[in-house]
Amino acid sequence: MPYVAFSGFERVAAGPWEEMAALSRARPGLTLFDEETGKTVDADPRGDTPPPGRGRPPGRPRLGVVAREVTLLPRHWDWLAAQPGGASVTLRKLVEAARRDPAHTRRQRRDAAFRFATAIAGDAPGYEEAMRALYAGPREAFLEQIEAWPPDVRAQLEKMTEDAF
Repeated sequence: MPYVAFSGFERVAAGPWEEMAALSRARPGLTLFDEETGKTVDADPRGDTPPPGRGRPPGRPRLGVVAREVTLLPRHWDWLAAQPGGASVTLRKLVEAARRDPAHTRRQRRDAAFRFATAIAGDAPGYEEAMRALYAGPREAFLEQIEAWPPDVRAQLEKMTEDAF
């Protein structure tokens, strides 16, 4: 996952988690963002911070399997039980197929851009219009709304929304 560091509206660096976490420890006050999700992330100032979401979850750690509860109607359980491989295999296949759907990818990119823009430019002029354009309009309308924003913020949003429309 790529990460990016900002100091105010200025993009300081981008790179893998280890580099960005070290930079954050060396330069307190930076804001780190996960470019895939648009979320801010914190580096442990003591060091040896695993990348966000990379802790050891319960379940089958070598495979990355995590057990959670799913609530379905009886007819859904009946249908899943009748599928080859059972409920777990069928659910994994359905999830993977949905993740490959271009509409899902566009939505994820828009949501990431929204989270980034909200965190860094939530009070910028035209913010609300820009977010409406992000979800409703063509890319050109969105880019027009963020044209007056700081150059590094605008460049990051342009990069994050390449596949969002």
